[in-house]
Formats: sequence, structure tokens, C-alpha cells
Amino acid sequence: MSKLRLTFACGPYDRTQALRDGTLAPEGIELVYLDLQPAEIFWRMLQYREFDASEMSLSNYTTLASRGDAPFIAIPVFPSRVFRHGYFFVNTDAGISRPGDLKGKRGGVPEFSMTAAVYMRGLLEHEYGVKPGDVEWVQGRADRLGHALPKDIRLTQAPAGTELGDLLERGEIDFLMTANNPRSFRRGSTKVRRLFPDYAAAEKDYFRRTRIYPIMHTVVIRRDIYERDPWVALALYKALCTAKDRCYHLLAEHGSPKVSSAWLQPLLEEERAIMGEDWFPYGIEKNRPSLEALLQYTHEHGLAARRMKIEELFAPSTLRDIPLGDGQQV
Repeated sequence: MSKLRLTFACGPYDRTQALRDGTLAPEGIELVYLDLQPAEIFWRMLQYREFDASEMSLSNYTTLASRGDAPFIAIPVFPSRVFRHGYFFVNTDAGISRPGDLKGKRGGVPEFSMTAAVYMRGLLEHEYGVKPGDVEWVQGRADRLGHALPKDIRLTQAPAGTELGDLLERGEIDFLMTANNPRSFRRGSTKVRRLFPDYAAAEKDYFRRTRIYPIMHTVVIRRDIYERDPWVALALYKALCTAKDRCYHLLAEHGSPKVSSAWLQPLLEEERAIMGEDWFPYGIEKNRPSLEALLQYTHEHGLAARRMKIEELFAPSTLRDIPLGDGQQV
């Protein structure tokens, strides 16, 4: 019996390397791995349904799922996740010394509905009492889904051709929350600094208290393919879990490091001490606090039509965590 040929668009991650180089294949599937950057993947998938399966913004997918007409179904694989304390930047003349000072300020955000921004607004509100309506927002690019926002959200579009980091440096916005370090910060501007100077310590404390490790992206399968061949969801889920497990074993070879880092071993030892042996988990249970937070925030910020349940997001066959060959749960 011939295998089902599927295209899969995903970023160039170590945790998917075995699928990228073809040393691992999902059972019953001839996988064509398209190595692309997430922003391009999301646009092409959301606008044109261009791939059979792909990496996808978790917040954008949640918005679509909450409407009841999502053209995809997800599996609980999370190829990108990032703590975001280190991505708040402030203008040094804006009178901001702590998170509470952001109330009444003008803040930049690349896209109001992007997953990073959802988690960052949730952090501001639930850790520091700064609600989304307390800020005047300036958005850098058009929203991918064109979602109507609540009336208390004040949002304007940045002028075409402008870079939010430049607006921050000039004082045209007071702070910026983003998914990447702005160019003004990278070139050493004295007008731009982080809101959380010791952000790594803040993130570790946040995780210990909340167990939230912000999930940026999930993996989705086009619904027409899933409805025709529902077995694809579990096959792809198992393969992605196995690929991540192989990555773990590769990283564990500290005597011949596979990552260009002088202190990879102590870094991974610290992550295991804080997060456990499966420090970049897939599946539902280990990610429940992070997923519940995202679902809460998308609803609070008016991005979801209703408060979703975790189990509504994912293919039923993938709701149970999978034991791998060495007994490790992923």
C-alpha cells in the first residue's frame, strides 16, 4: 500500500531535525518537510490553506476554533515556546521604572492578536494589574484575521514603513512588547532598555509559581485532510514526539556538543532542575497551565468568541500523552 504524501511547513528546529533530514518518517506518510519561517507559514496557511499540515500561531488558531469554523485541527505539539519577560522594552525618558508604570502609556505591539502579545498582556494584567484597556496601543502590521476588538481597546496602526523600535527610540511610543529584540536595542541605543533587566531570573520565578511556559505555536492539519484520513493526526503526533526525543538524546552528548554554546551542559542541567527531564514538553497534561492561560487571555482580550476548553483544540486521538520507547512520557 502506498504512503500518503503530505506537505508539512515548519521552522528549522533541532526538535524536528529527524523529520527534516528524513531519518524519521510518520507511519504511513511520505512527509515533505518545507523548511520556512513561521511568519511566512502562518500567512500562507491562514490566507490560502497552502500546506497539508503546518506550524501555526496558537492564538490565531484558538480564535478560529472559538468561532466554530476553523479550517484546521491541531495536535498537541508545540514547536515554539518562549518566556517573554525579556521582550518588554521601554524608552528611558518615559518615566517607566516598573511594570505598573505602563498604565496610561502608549505601547507598541507588532500585532495585537499574536500569541506573544497575548501572553505578555496576560502577564501584565495578572501579575502587575495593568489591563489591556489601560494602554493606548500602536500596532505595527495588519492583523492576520481582521478580528474586531472590544470597545475599551484603543488601537491605532503605525504609519506605513515605520519600525516600532525606531518609534520607541524617538519617544513616539513609551514602551514596546515584541517577539524579537528591536533593532534600536540591538544597535545599542541609549534611549531603549529592557523593562525587566534580570529577565531570566524573573522568568524562572514566574514558572516556579505558575508552571506557565508560554506556548507560541502548535501544529495544525487541514480539516479536509483530517476528515478524510483521521489517522494522520496520531501518526504525525507520534513522529513529532519521537523527533523531539531524538533531539534530547543528541543534546545529552555534552562531550561533543551539537550546539554552539560554551556552557550548554550547565544550561540543560538547570532547565532539568527547574522543569524536569522533559523540559520542552508536548501533550496536554504537562502543558495544561500554559494552555489554560492562553485560553483565558484570548477570551479576556476579546480574541476568542468564547472561553474554549483545551480538549476542543486537539484531535481526539492525540489527547493522551504518549510513552516513548525508553519509558519517558512526552
